[in-house]
Parts: sequence; structure tokens; C-alpha cells
Amino acid sequence: MEDKKTHVYLMPGMAANPSIFEYIKLPEEQFEIHWLEWKIPNTNESLESYAKRMIEEIKHTNIVLLGVSFGGILVQEMSKYMSLRKLFVVSSVKSHHDLPKRMKLLKFTKAYKLLPTQLVSNIDMLAKYAFGETIKKRVELYKKYLSVNDKKYLDWAIEQVVCWDQEEPNDSAIYIHGDKDLVFPHTCSEDCIVIKGGTHIMIINKYKWFNENLPKLILETP
Repeated sequence: MEDKKTHVYLMPGMAANPSIFEYIKLPEEQFEIHWLEWKIPNTNESLESYAKRMIEEIKHTNIVLLGVSFGGILVQEMSKYMSLRKLFVVSSVKSHHDLPKRMKLLKFTKAYKLLPTQLVSNIDMLAKYAFGETIKKRVELYKKYLSVNDKKYLDWAIEQVVCWDQEEPNDSAIYIHGDKDLVFPHTCSEDCIVIKGGTHIMIINKYKWFNENLPKLILETP
């Protein structure tokens, strides 16, 4: 029997598990959602190699791929080695030019190698890495969503973000960004769907916008 549904694969952000997508609901008669999860990287693994390994988790053709934050960087890399129906990059960057100055400085000084990722059992520090903010009163929320606290993974992930070398935006990607995103504040400049009041975690707290608009964005012709 022919599968007429559009398969939508969702990639979470750094250190996050796919439950960040628990409120994303698309019409079931048209779409089927699949959650992707972070793997622990191999020793000295390149982002290209990692992206190709992640593609092995895709079980359908002509899919929609959506990534959040570092997951948005990863899906852009994955798209270089596979054919997609649509590519969505949420709360992320289009190229290394969009990285904030503090991250560019980390690359220049190689100070990212000195970050205390061994302390990530501290949920407050993990929240700073992943969401760009302290936990304040949301400790239970962050404990729920931030579960990938392996030091090898975090060391690798931070290096891949800081050292990402994409020069130009992906012409086929649909970039969606919040105008209150403090982690990547420079991505809204042009060719971007801007969500008013959207922060770096808008996939969680602005999910109604995505539920309403993603189906239209997926189905419209380029």
C-alpha cells in the first residue's frame, strides 16, 4: 500500500532529548512525525561523518527535516548528502557569520577546549550551554528536556558549533527565528521567518505557531 503521508523528522538542540517536540502536532491524515536523538560521537568524529551516520536513522524518502539550534546546524549538514522535500532550521544560524562574537572568540582562542563540561551534572550549567540562560524557576522543565549530559558529546558539540565553517546560507532551507533569541541574536537579518517574542526555546513555548504554520509551509510549492 502506498504511503501517502509526508514524514517529518525532528532533530533537537544541543543536550536536549526529542521530548522538546512533545507539543508539536501536525494533522495525522497528512503527516507522520519522527523524533531523532543525539548519538555519542566517535573519537575525533567530523560533523560530516556524524551527519552521514544520522542519515542512517531516516527510514523514508522525500522527507521533511527540521532541526533546532545545534540540531539546525546538523540538519543543514545532513541535507548536503540526501534529498529532502523541505528543510527547516529553527533557532539556529545560517552560516558561521551569524555566530555571536563570544563564540567567534572561543574559536579564535580555542578556549572552547577549556570549558568545564565535566560539570554538566549541574543542571544550571547545562541549561546555559543548551538554552543560553539559567534555570531560574524552571529546573523541572530543564531536567525533563536536557538529558544528554555526556562529557564526550558536549565537548564535541560545542566544538562543532564554534568551528562550523558554512560560508553561505542553504538556499533551500526555511529559517525560522525568534526576535528575542539571546543565543543566536543575529540570524533574523534577512530571508528568515521571524516569530515575535520568540526565544531560543520557542519550539517549546511557541509550539502553537509551529502547529498552525508548519503544515502550510511544508505543502506550499517552492
